[in-house]
Amino acid sequence: MMHKRLVTVLLAVCCLLAASAVHAESVPQLFKRVQGSVLVIHVPGEVGSGVLIDGKGLVMTAAHVVQAAEEIQVEFITGEKVPAHVIASEPQADVALIQLKEVPAKAVVSPLGDSDQVEVGDNVIVIGAPMGISYTLTAGIISSRRDAKKLYGGLESGELFQTDAAINPGNSGGPLFNMRGEVIGIVSHILTEGGGSEGLGFAVTSNTARKLLLQQKARWSGMETHVVQGELARILNLPQPMGIMVQKVAPNSYGAKLKLRASTSKITFKDETVPVGGDIILSVGGIEFNSKNTEAVREYIQNLKSGDTLRVKILRGGTTLNLSTQIP
Repeated sequence: MMHKRLVTVLLAVCCLLAASAVHAESVPQLFKRVQGSVLVIHVPGEVGSGVLIDGKGLVMTAAHVVQAAEEIQVEFITGEKVPAHVIASEPQADVALIQLKEVPAKAVVSPLGDSDQVEVGDNVIVIGAPMGISYTLTAGIISSRRDAKKLYGGLESGELFQTDAAINPGNSGGPLFNMRGEVIGIVSHILTEGGGSEGLGFAVTSNTARKLLLQQKARWSGMETHVVQGELARILNLPQPMGIMVQKVAPNSYGAKLKLRASTSKITFKDETVPVGGDIILSVGGIEFNSKNTEAVREYIQNLKSGDTLRVKILRGGTTLNLSTQIP
């Protein structure tokens, strides 16, 4: 009797393994299934990547690709191009959400996965447009999980996956897929000495992106900025240890409504290119910028309602000014 039960159990296990093997996808099969959800994002002077996450036209990408874009065109694998605009962005975590003007009938959607379930060593693929060469596939593993603030310091926030899948300029904003075709990360950047993919690749985890863009709905400032602190802050005569230099301002954004002025030139400071000549934001809603209160600034902005007034204090040409605009 025991022998028959053992045989039955073994047969059941074999059937389950066989069924799993039948449904398991190879990398080529996975690529063919999900590539239609990967989009090439064209902004003036730059190409990035993105991924369609729902049938209503929501696309996730990297904030640095679209943050101050005057115009966005999203290209599908079919070659069809659709206009889009930013509806949420969190530059400190380098993730953004854009809305397509329309969704092609045959558009493919790739769902967000649960990045908390991902383990170091899991196989992953990246699909994007490195160097503008669209629908390029690279494969690798999850090398580590990193906390952005601990990794870089400053104002960065959120969790990152480190991966050895090759990433190059143009991959930014593209999806990091698990082997089930779920989006578990949004490609952010690389650390490299030579400027190529020999560096370490990083992607913002899907749960970080979901929290900031879909649950908290981070507002879009429309500004590219640069943190000014330490010796540079003293050189620029900031009245406090840290400020945010306005580098670019997109039309029709909160930055434009506040009439903030963008940088007019660049300097090299300790081997780093730094924008200068623009407004330096000192505080938002009375909250002075420093490395410890970024969450408070974020919460203040998120809690603003239609009709509320957004207030900022800036340093412009050595003079402190207070600016404001009404939330539509």
